[in-house]
Amino acid sequence: MKIVLASTSAYRRELLQRFGLPFETARPDIDESPLPDESPATTAGRLAEQKARAVAEHHPDALIIGSDQVAHMGNTRFGKPGSVERAVAQLRSMSGKTVIFHTALALLNTRNGRLQVDAVPTEVRFRQLSEAEIVRYVDKERPLDCAGSAKSEGLGITLLEALSGDDPTALVGLPLIALARMLRNEGVTLP
Repeated sequence: MKIVLASTSAYRRELLQRFGLPFETARPDIDESPLPDESPATTAGRLAEQKARAVAEHHPDALIIGSDQVAHMGNTRFGKPGSVERAVAQLRSMSGKTVIFHTALALLNTRNGRLQVDAVPTEVRFRQLSEAEIVRYVDKERPLDCAGSAKSEGLGITLLEALSGDDPTALVGLPLIALARMLRNEGVTLP
């Protein structure tokens, strides 16, 4: 069966390439707004599933991977900032605090309709950041398309004091440990 990544994220594509399996990408066209009173973990799981289902009709004999990430600190959610000003503001508010990144994963087998869903939380503790450090970081790495405005796989790792989670790739956007398990459940041989 072919594998389809329901994402146009360069980060997710790079992570999936680690498996050495051929795959295609497809853009899922969905509304990513949270529902009223929906927890961040529930939002991430729902959106991961919706992304997989959104491309399913075009791939009737495939394993479709959907993934979504929601970062939050208490009741405050941190999406993709989209601008330098919002990235600086996000990092300023996270300085010295702990943020939870919920990364959800869905694998849909369109041949038999089987759906597997998992979520991997990562706790990220930001060190106390000066305004100059924040501005320098945003200027150098331009993390405008990254939930929480920090790329742990790049220079953003210098902003962190600690991180804790079951899968280091979850924070980047695609939990490969969970995905490998799901693919094996569908008969894909790894490694």
